[in-house]
Amino acid sequence: MNNIIYAPKQRELLRLWQRGELRRINLLEGSVRSGKTWISLVLWAFWVATMPKDGNYLMVAKTLTSLRRNCLDLLQTLVGTKNFSYSLSKKEGRLFGRLIYLEGVNDARAESKIRGMTLQGAYCDELTLFSEDFFAMLLSRLSCPGAKLIATTNPDNPNHWLMKKYIQRKDELDMLVLKFLIDDNTFLDSEYVENLKKEYVGVFYDRYVRGLWVTADGAIYQTFANNRKAYQIAQDSVKDLMEINVAVDFGGGKSGHAFVATGIMRGYNKLIVLASERYVRADQIAEIDPDKLGELFVAFCRKIIARYGVIHHVYCDSAEQTLIAGLRSAARKSGLEWLAPAIGNALKTTINDRIRATLRLMAQGRFFYIPEECRTLDDALSGAVWNPKNLTEDERLDDGTSDIDTLDAFEYTFERSIAQLIRYER
Repeated sequence: MNNIIYAPKQRELLRLWQRGELRRINLLEGSVRSGKTWISLVLWAFWVATMPKDGNYLMVAKTLTSLRRNCLDLLQTLVGTKNFSYSLSKKEGRLFGRLIYLEGVNDARAESKIRGMTLQGAYCDELTLFSEDFFAMLLSRLSCPGAKLIATTNPDNPNHWLMKKYIQRKDELDMLVLKFLIDDNTFLDSEYVENLKKEYVGVFYDRYVRGLWVTADGAIYQTFANNRKAYQIAQDSVKDLMEINVAVDFGGGKSGHAFVATGIMRGYNKLIVLASERYVRADQIAEIDPDKLGELFVAFCRKIIARYGVIHHVYCDSAEQTLIAGLRSAARKSGLEWLAPAIGNALKTTINDRIRATLRLMAQGRFFYIPEECRTLDDALSGAVWNPKNLTEDERLDDGTSDIDTLDAFEYTFERSIAQLIRYER
């Protein structure tokens, strides 16, 4: 690692370490592709190598999978397999002979697991995704002399607990906060940087490009609402689909039952919404008739099959297992026996991850829909807004004034392929 060339901002951080000016809490925050994750791992490796071999160390992220993808493999590349090896199944690694525990904060037992630890150091990836309670517990376990925490994050809501309770109190908490921006990464090609900046809009541009802690407000898909035609595609031009997915969001209260079908082109080059439908009783009492719902579902699927071919997956709101079983039964009774095994639960990943992926696809010119077949989706995307009453979190408004049902169903169709469709920039 001594032969590595560093950008000026990265050298600034290393000089702080060399002068012994790191703090108990060291946070690298700012825009994507700014080099903060890379240099944080270099710093982590340097620092751990100078610490006691009999100490305990922890690396933690939202999930073990994201920890491996974002940090562990990169750390191994930086220092070599001889100096760093790990096992996700054992949730342990060895860095320069030091024991490194590995953990994901999405694990319901994660907080209880660290409760009994005495730590010399900890590394946190994407700190805003942690719960406040977990982070407080983690800090309490850093009880060895000279113990330090090194963390990275992109900006979030300015009312996030990390900003309100830690960053704004950094001086009294023995905390270093260093901001990294895209332009600080002098190794990136200028054309790539300009294209990357164009891929973000609204609140995500402010956070992930400008590195600002700003509130999400107003229309979520403003660019779409302003120019729908830019995202429209003719039905007869849809070709070379690699995968066709249907999703169902079941109604309840004043919501409706939504069906959405999308196609993913080969190489994950484009996401095309093929059709969307939503059914709400005239009295808006969503008292579900399973037989009628099954008929509507079968008719929707037959339309997609006739026009585009085999449906690969049907993803449904997992909260309604009885209704899912009803859709399987309806498929079998209608002669679509082969479709029944493909009907299962939606992943239901984080809503904001779905929103961010949709916005990225739109900005990249890789999202399209067939307007005459997707009127409900058109209205849903145009009407989606951030909740103005929730200033502490990024929350999509769900009060019956916009079509959340169609949005959920649309997102279910592609959420399992987000990693392939979007290469998240860090």
